[in-house]
Amino acid sequence: MTVKEFYEYLSRELPLEWACEGDFDGMSCCPNGDIEIERVLIALDATEAVVDEAIEEGCQVILTHHPMLFGGIAEVCDGEFRSNKLIKLIKNDIAVMSFHTRLDAAEGGVNDILAALLGLKNVVRFGEKGLGRIGELDVPVSAEELAVTVKNTLGAPYVEYADAGRPIKRVAVVGGAASSMVGEALAEGVDAFVSGEIKHNYMTDAPDTGMTLIAAGHFYTENPVCARLFELTAAAELIPIITYSHRAVVV
Repeated sequence: MTVKEFYEYLSRELPLEWACEGDFDGMSCCPNGDIEIERVLIALDATEAVVDEAIEEGCQVILTHHPMLFGGIAEVCDGEFRSNKLIKLIKNDIAVMSFHTRLDAAEGGVNDILAALLGLKNVVRFGEKGLGRIGELDVPVSAEELAVTVKNTLGAPYVEYADAGRPIKRVAVVGGAASSMVGEALAEGVDAFVSGEIKHNYMTDAPDTGMTLIAAGHFYTENPVCARLFELTAAAELIPIITYSHRAVVV
């Protein structure tokens, strides 16, 4: 399977029309689309360390959730960190393809996985492109109990939560940074909203709105989707390798 064929295969599984407008979803770098693929490196982000690992592992493709070139790039010059990655990728004929908001919305994607990990039942979509998920817990829990469950389940070093002071049964989840969807979740009448990053003003308003907010970290709410990319790569009869891109260290 060539690089182009692999991207077309993934795009059938994760259609581009699911991506939000203005997203940098898709092929970020493709020095040679006709190269035959054997090995694919999977990561949340295409950091320079991930690029170096792909070179060392003899990979032809880096497959990520987050796009490599947020906001585009005006020039490619040695010494600039994004340029350094592109130069290495091109010299080594390594493609980078990213499935971002379309993987958030996809069945079995970021938010389905997050809902399943938290044990939500009767899950439905909400928000733009159906990105978010709403489901129900088997039994109502307190804000602290849900926060501890989120922390332990995702392996996060800590979570931040704002307690609205009522039992939690219906829960909305959106991986990553999802402050823009707090209002939509509130309109759905859920008891709690779980995401990676939530702005301070929303957290301070939570007790007044009646909806508990839990922020567990961008990396920890989205990294589980790498397992889905692993499955899709293996199904294409290629060799998938999962690695870990940089995340902040807690001291």
